Amino acid sequence: MSSKTWKAVDDYIVSSLFEADPVLEAVLATNRDQGLPAIDVSAAQGKLLSLLVRIRGAKNVLEVGTLGGYSTIWMARGLPADGKVVTLELDPHHARVARSNFERAGVSDKVELRVGPALQSLAALASDNAGPFDLTFIDADKPNNPNYLSWAMKLARSGTVIVCDNVIRDGAVLDKDGRDANVEGARAAFSFIGGDKRLDGTAIQTVGAKGYDGFTIAIVE
Repeated sequence: MSSKTWKAVDDYIVSSLFEADPVLEAVLATNRDQGLPAIDVSAAQGKLLSLLVRIRGAKNVLEVGTLGGYSTIWMARGLPADGKVVTLELDPHHARVARSNFERAGVSDKVELRVGPALQSLAALASDNAGPFDLTFIDADKPNNPNYLSWAMKLARSGTVIVCDNVIRDGAVLDKDGRDANVEGARAAFSFIGGDKRLDGTAIQTVGAKGYDGFTIAIVE
């Protein structure tokens, strides 16, 4: 099997199960045109996030790492009319692109975007009594995974679902002696979830248009 096959299967999944979506295609095109890195979730992964929001019955969603808002839009679409996504982005340019994408997708009324270092934004959310969140999606700088997970727990309640992306990293997560900061962050996510008795979690390996990676998913007991 090869990355070419993985991408072809992803394309098959989308063509078989999804309706054509010019809005999301335009969002990805805008992200490319604006020079954002091509690290958005895939369409199949975005749909999974939307389904998780619906399955959980979430009304209050937290996202750490907005980029151009592609994953944010998927989750916002899964919310009920009175639901909201609070999404955190460090880069002001990325945030401006995301806001325009939210308007294009018609979800601006369901999204609150906070700009600045995520750890500061998370502390501010706690001060504002913004939680508890029903679902948290962590997809930001990987070395801070344990810090983001810690805040996710502070802003959670029993039943909160926490998803942490990019934790397999082409299998490099097995390299316990490596010094790659992103791999260390992935391993730290496993250590955090496995070591916190309040969390019941697993991890799923994925292949597809985004290569070989995976995510953890856990529920707060």
